[in-house]
Amino acid sequence: MTTKVNCPTCKTEVIWNSEAEFRPFCSKRCQLIDLGEWADEGHKISQPIPNDQPFTEEMLDALEDEFIQHNKFFVEPK
Repeated sequence: MTTKVNCPTCKTEVIWNSEAEFRPFCSKRCQLIDLGEWADEGHKISQPIPNDQPFTEEMLDALEDEFIQHNKFFVEPK
């Protein structure tokens, strides 16, 4: 089964596979248009970041552990 998606910029149908260099976009042009929208703040994360809860040491340690687990290139100095 072939997976097809619509280009987020122009809505052209794109086949989702390893040969689709700019997926989910149909072309470099559509990819750059989308990047420009983010740079101009035309696209935004829809939910506000809650800032009413201060970070604790435990929360920061958990975030650091999660980062290290997902980024194997990260090595702590001894």
